[in-house]
Amino acid sequence: MAEMDTSSGGGHKKGTGVKKPKKLSTRIDLTPMVDLGFLLITFFMFTTTLAKPKTMEINMPYKDPNMKEEEKNKIKNSVALTILLSKSHRVYYYEGIGEDPTKPPEVKVTYFNQKNGIRDEIISKKKMVDAMKASGQLTAKDQMTVLIKPDTTSTYSDLVNILDEMNINDVKVYAIIDISEVDREFIKATEVANGGQ
Repeated sequence: MAEMDTSSGGGHKKGTGVKKPKKLSTRIDLTPMVDLGFLLITFFMFTTTLAKPKTMEINMPYKDPNMKEEEKNKIKNSVALTILLSKSHRVYYYEGIGEDPTKPPEVKVTYFNQKNGIRDEIISKKKMVDAMKASGQLTAKDQMTVLIKPDTTSTYSDLVNILDEMNINDVKVYAIIDISEVDREFIKATEVANGGQ
């Protein structure tokens, strides 16, 4: 049993000849306090709201039963922007999908700069797609699509930065795709054209 002794030593003062009466010790039993502590801990554990799991909402695209299989994943060249992440934080990009190696696209290089960086190119492409929708060249369902292709020489931070750009610029449709040998050839040809930089 836990106890607390609060007694103080009695005694007498020298020279007075009067004895003070000795104080009796007061004993306090602390056992109920321990029980109360455990009761409080149990109470707060049961009444505290536990952390709820966070879920991310995913909007699945509408599946048209009349659409042919080859048309389901078809992306229009006019709404597509392909971004190639390469070494030294370089960002190569071109309009369209670039699926035909006999007709290579015009590949440009930029960085993650505040001015004249990849953000400006994304904004420019988005404005172009919106203008094509307004003129009737594209339907309301057509949306700007960004294809992100990180090379093995790119860094993880480059991928995080480009995903941040998708979020900042409110790009609804984008995909991370494995880079192809054709795209690597586009990068090499652009490096040669820029003097090996």
